[in-house]
Amino acid sequence: MSTFFQKIKLKLDEKYGDNENYHSLSQILPYFRPYISRTVLALGLAIPIGALDAVIALSLKPYMDIVMLDKQMQSPWYIPLLIIIFTTIQGVLNYLATYMNDWVGGRVTNDLKIDLYKKLMHQSSSFFDKQTSGKVLKSYNNDADKSCSGLLTNMKTCISRLFSSISLVGVLFYNSWQLAIIAVFVLTCAMVPLMKIKSTIKNVYNKSEGENAKVLTTYNEAFAGHNIISAYNLYDLKISQFKKLINTVFGLRIKITQHVGWLSPMMHIIVSIGIGAVIGLGSYLIVKGKLSAGQFVSFITALIMLYTPIKGLGNNAKSMTTCLCAMERVVSKLDKKPAIKDKKDAVNFPDFNDKITFEDINFSYVKDKPVLKGVSFEVKKGETIALVGNSGGGKTTVVNLLPRFYNLKNGKICIDGVSINDIKLNSLRDNIAIVFQDNFLFEGSIRENIMLGNLKASKEQLNEAIKNSYLEDFIASLPEGLDTQIGERGVLLSGGQKQRIGIARAFLKNAPILILDEATSALDNQAEHIVQQAIDNLMKDRTVFVIAHRLSTIQNANRIAVLNKGCLVELGTHDELLNIPNGEYKKLYNMQFG
Repeated sequence: MSTFFQKIKLKLDEKYGDNENYHSLSQILPYFRPYISRTVLALGLAIPIGALDAVIALSLKPYMDIVMLDKQMQSPWYIPLLIIIFTTIQGVLNYLATYMNDWVGGRVTNDLKIDLYKKLMHQSSSFFDKQTSGKVLKSYNNDADKSCSGLLTNMKTCISRLFSSISLVGVLFYNSWQLAIIAVFVLTCAMVPLMKIKSTIKNVYNKSEGENAKVLTTYNEAFAGHNIISAYNLYDLKISQFKKLINTVFGLRIKITQHVGWLSPMMHIIVSIGIGAVIGLGSYLIVKGKLSAGQFVSFITALIMLYTPIKGLGNNAKSMTTCLCAMERVVSKLDKKPAIKDKKDAVNFPDFNDKITFEDINFSYVKDKPVLKGVSFEVKKGETIALVGNSGGGKTTVVNLLPRFYNLKNGKICIDGVSINDIKLNSLRDNIAIVFQDNFLFEGSIRENIMLGNLKASKEQLNEAIKNSYLEDFIASLPEGLDTQIGERGVLLSGGQKQRIGIARAFLKNAPILILDEATSALDNQAEHIVQQAIDNLMKDRTVFVIAHRLSTIQNANRIAVLNKGCLVELGTHDELLNIPNGEYKKLYNMQFG
């Protein structure tokens, strides 16, 4: 941006910085800069499109005076031809403007969606804990469509109607300044209610969008949870809930109509008053010889052409409000800073040669409801530590803090003495591999899902990961092998197959730190046996954190940490913990093995 435009922007920011509409526009308009020439062309074409409306009205004066009244045919033969020519030009310009409008709007929307998607990707786990899929879809996708395309469409409409109004008002004053004053006064009265329409329906509209997001979430849940719905015969309940939600959306939509719907009828009434007043005064001026019949017909035609779009401004105001509200929500997402980000002086992951230490860790997801209370322990390089305890004890929270899925505010986690808060986020996560209880698989092929561990992995590395994950026989049995499509979320695979693909992914990542979060708890005995063998391969020569409810899977861990109600209550080897009288680990062990 040139210094000149920067100075203008600074002055505008100083004057209108607190205005929501200005702030939203100042954030969105830069997206049009790469396509500025096409944007100017798209909006510029709206000027002649609007201005040409005056041609028909202006041409009627000589036509009426010469042909209809004087019954002459000598000169005005060209008037119908000119009307056809100018109307054709207007139609061609309108097509070009629409094409350019859609092209620029589509490009800008794509750019905006990419930036919104980047913002979404860098949100912390706490953000996703509080969101629904429908709300994310509405906020990060649908609002982008409404804001950018809607902005350009509404700007084109406004410019076209502005210059149409200017040219038609010119025709009005050309024919009769007395009648023109009445027409402009009525036009001003019709425009006043539009000034407050946004503030009137903004809250209702935003609430309506929130309910629409719930509708999308309901559809997503129907897709993802169809087995539960079928198994528990929840059809009537879900249909009843959906009806209630739809009726709420309908109620809000009707409320918007109540706030906006009166505009068009009111416009009709005001316009009718204006036309009636003009006809009355016009008749008087014709009788007095101060106005010709041609002037009067030209004036009435221009007036009707001016008033006709005014009568539909209620719908246009609703469309513009929709665009501005969507724009405000989009800008709020663009302005949102990631909860977890690098410090200015962040360093790369250190040469991991010694240990990982957890020092007095206190953490809560919700204020005043602690999940971890003063947890302290250390894990030496190459050691396997198992985290066990009752559900809700804080095991998963401990391992989620290590890759910084959540911000740690109280206490410190260090790798060889370097706080993880001082390590670049990408560098930290590049050195940690995770196998979850339910590994998420993306729509695509088996190859694509495994390669996510290392997109630059060689064919030999890929085959080695497959071999170590005990996937060779399974892949060999598939007609398309590694290129077999697995469906959304891997629905075409069994639980054990999904886990082994997740393990192969972790093999390819080849990170020095490994987290196994209930990696075998959801499997049957046969699948668990195969997956456990793959996990044993994966754990070699790595520092491993294992979360497990099945104590049989962690008895060979170097040490076992027992967490209960957010506190570290015991730490030691399997044998050491069993020798603690009335110990927590001993209680868990006895419950599982009698």
